[in-house]
Amino acid sequence: MTRTDLGMPAFPEAAREAVRDGVLRANLRRATHTIRDKRARAVAELADWDRLRAAGKAVKDHTLHHLDRYLLQLEAAVTAAGGTVHWAVDADEANRIVTELVRATGEREVVKVKSMATQEIGLNEALEAAGITAYETDLAELIVQLGHDRPSHILVPAIHRNRAEIREIFRTEMGRWGRPAPDPLGDDPRELAEAARLHLREKFLRAKVAVSGANFMVAETGTMVVFESEGNGRMCLTLPETLISVVGIEKVVPTFRDLEIFLQTLPRSSTAERMNPYTTMWTGLGPSRGADGDGPAAFHLVLLDNGRTDTLADETGRQALRCIRCSACLNVCPVYERAGGHAYGSVYPGPIGAVLSPQLRGTESEIDASLPYASTLCGACYDVCPVAIDIPEILVHLRERVAQGGPVTRHGIRVRIRPAHGHTAERAAVRAARLLLDRPGALRAGERLLARARRLAPRRLPGPGAAWTDTRELPSVPAESFRDWWTRERGTPQ
Repeated sequence: MTRTDLGMPAFPEAAREAVRDGVLRANLRRATHTIRDKRARAVAELADWDRLRAAGKAVKDHTLHHLDRYLLQLEAAVTAAGGTVHWAVDADEANRIVTELVRATGEREVVKVKSMATQEIGLNEALEAAGITAYETDLAELIVQLGHDRPSHILVPAIHRNRAEIREIFRTEMGRWGRPAPDPLGDDPRELAEAARLHLREKFLRAKVAVSGANFMVAETGTMVVFESEGNGRMCLTLPETLISVVGIEKVVPTFRDLEIFLQTLPRSSTAERMNPYTTMWTGLGPSRGADGDGPAAFHLVLLDNGRTDTLADETGRQALRCIRCSACLNVCPVYERAGGHAYGSVYPGPIGAVLSPQLRGTESEIDASLPYASTLCGACYDVCPVAIDIPEILVHLRERVAQGGPVTRHGIRVRIRPAHGHTAERAAVRAARLLLDRPGALRAGERLLARARRLAPRRLPGPGAAWTDTRELPSVPAESFRDWWTRERGTPQ
């Protein structure tokens, strides 16, 4: 189970609270519009973008269909290069493995980078319970950690904060975690970045253990790949003596050559850059840590399942595992822009979170049962996805699961789940529609009756539908049905 943020209210309730926050909405609107406009220009520069997108989809689909083979190949390559591979079936096992590895070093501090998977499993909390302090080194993650907050965006976790808020967080909290912020401290981005740089440099030079994630793992060579924009990843991945990488099993790609596709699509889709500023790759251990050596003396790779194998068993839902965490879908989503990331109750917000979290965690909780409905199904997320994940298709698929129940895979076992609470009316409406559509005569009679009574059609819906028609008008009923028009214009078909 993914443990972070469970227990939150369902999405509609959380979103209702978020949209009342004018500052939050202004921050989100400004940031998402800026990022998506820059991305559109960067993507337009490539004449073969559609072919790159199709190639990325093909590589990911091929890998997922042969995941067992490539994971074993990866394990052999990492081991041959001097690393140690650990397999974690769930969050508890992954946290236990990492905690024991850190304890074995005798250290009580770790620095972290590119660690969305560790947020998914609640690693920071597990380390804290064991007396180990974890320091986030990405600037946005640092802001979130110092502010005792939660990430709200995949690429820009502190997107919901403005400069004035960040200045206040740095001024009041930095001293409790290490080097305090300069005094006085303004809200100019350069001043804030310099304060973070000085604060983190102290951590980098002292830490003996680092925890990372990875964007990609190459089965052919055992190479780990991290994309980042600030240089903090390079510091975390080279200075400490022990490096522990926690990576979801879906991040593997077959060959080194496959990276060529994602080296082009990921930077443009995420940060709207032609080339990633810092791309760090390592294979096994670094050279001997003598006078001329660098890199970790011990490397551990923790391969995390945590619901991914169950997701892989779903023919429709498995395409969510193609995700390369670019966040392009968040930046074009009208729902995310208004509600923000916290309303999704997961480390994975936005459209991808609405389809990934209910599969990794199941739909038993109130928040997870509501996530597939956190969308207008406008399709903008599919249009921008660099690996062509059909998020609207998965959303509809998961809505059916929530409302109707049915067979799913849980912990590797095929089980049948019951429908979620609160969908009785929806199920009744679907049954009524099925009965009507299965009887052409009744459908024809209903269409004609509706056409004749069109002047009595209300302008607004009653009851629960009133909220929908507060900002929309119901479409007018045509004078005749399409069936009658076709018969009149073309004649009755034989």
